[in-house]
Amino acid sequence: MEVKEPSPAYAKQQYTIEEYLEMENAATEKHEYYQGEIFDMSGARLPHIVATSNLHFALRLKLNGKPCQPYGNDMRIHIEKNTLFTYPDLSVICGEPLSLNNDGMNFLNPSIIFEILSPSTKDYDRGAKFQLYRDIPTLKEYVLIHTDTIHIEAFFINTHGNWELIEYKSISQTIVLPTIQVSIDLKDIYEGTKVAG
Repeated sequence: MEVKEPSPAYAKQQYTIEEYLEMENAATEKHEYYQGEIFDMSGARLPHIVATSNLHFALRLKLNGKPCQPYGNDMRIHIEKNTLFTYPDLSVICGEPLSLNNDGMNFLNPSIIFEILSPSTKDYDRGAKFQLYRDIPTLKEYVLIHTDTIHIEAFFINTHGNWELIEYKSISQTIVLPTIQVSIDLKDIYEGTKVAG
């Protein structure tokens, strides 16, 4: 999903979390919330949709019957430390999904977050948004999937507690997700996207 400028539909400058949730629960489109501001989220282009679908399918197959499960972009993630409410393209939660005030709608404990990049969002997803995601205590991996070329950036917390990066740039490679002990071939993620290797 793409994040735009603050939504013009909401003329008020600042909103409380309660106001945002009330409006979001009644809205027909998704909005991101951060420190009192509400931002529109627009639709995605076909390569983004295809890569997301491919990855979700692969994760579902490999995690079937295991305690970790993948969720699509209808799952709203909330980061209590910095106020962000957002909809990652894909997330994996291990164990029981925990939500804000047990509301079953605003989830707090993803282990892995995946963002499928688009030209308009890649700088935000790689920079400011990653900084915000690092405030999630349970987050162990953050994976960025480019759709204009074969390129995956997989960040993970190493044994020293620091974020480390592994890059994948060949269709013949296999991405390894250590938190859930799963490997996925890049060809399966990029199938149907028409991205040249």
